[in-house]
Amino acid sequence: MVTERNFLQIQSFLDYVRVEKNLSPATVDTYLRELKRFFHFLSEQGVGIEAVDPFLISQYLVKRQEKGKITERTTCRILSTLRGMFHFLVREGTISKNPMSPLKTPRVPKRIPEVFSPQQVDRILQMMDTKTPEGLRDRSLFEVIYSCGLRVSEASNLSLESLYLKEGVVKITGKGGKDRIVPVGGEAEYWLKEYLERGRPILLNRKGGRSSSRIFLNRFGRPLGRKGIWKRFKYYVRQAGLEGKVHELRHSFATHLLQGGANLRAVQELLGHADISTTQIYTHVEQDLLEKAHAAYHPRSEGGS
Repeated sequence: MVTERNFLQIQSFLDYVRVEKNLSPATVDTYLRELKRFFHFLSEQGVGIEAVDPFLISQYLVKRQEKGKITERTTCRILSTLRGMFHFLVREGTISKNPMSPLKTPRVPKRIPEVFSPQQVDRILQMMDTKTPEGLRDRSLFEVIYSCGLRVSEASNLSLESLYLKEGVVKITGKGGKDRIVPVGGEAEYWLKEYLERGRPILLNRKGGRSSSRIFLNRFGRPLGRKGIWKRFKYYVRQAGLEGKVHELRHSFATHLLQGGANLRAVQELLGHADISTTQIYTHVEQDLLEKAHAAYHPRSEGGS
């Protein structure tokens, strides 16, 4: 159980990371979930925030493991959340010492992202029935995500004001509220126009004609959220006889650009990465594909014929 005092402490920290650190709403939501679980643990132990020490935090991690095996990445997320909160509480004078100081966050090797081949992307997109408003919406939505390399949250938040179809670009508001201008490919532009002319008006009128600036609407005429996007993509991937998540369209966008000869710095700008080291993971994807091709076809490799 989270007490009223605990709730105020959590809320103060979340306001801090939201306003001063300019973290994304998704990251703030993650912090909130983790902190609720941690304060619930403290309540079970009968311990206040001032009495937390490194040993108690270690106990908490052990308990999380017992409830269900957690990955190194999840452990890093927990420790990062707690480290940030305790740093904030020390700064505010709520506690005198940061119990996280002796604890080290494990290094997590970067995962090579899964990607779809261009043929697999086409197969998924062909699953959408563009004779219906929902199908038109889905076709234009996933064409845009793939064409522009969008995060799901960025696609969900796209507004009519962000579209510049005459110029062939769209303005994206990414992490930290940073804007970037991204070109829209020909296929995505075509399906966007089709949806805006023939699909979106029908969906919008289903809620009584009230206006909405969001581009992508659900079947009730309200903005289509991230969960709705995840659900729709999962359905189409299964229909196509494949496996994968919608974020893999963004990975595929980057990988296919690099395979086509695009400059790494240009891909960084298109993806909205603050640090090029984040973008460099896609060069590993390309290397992995090359190694597989070599193993399969080179006469001196074990798999070569």
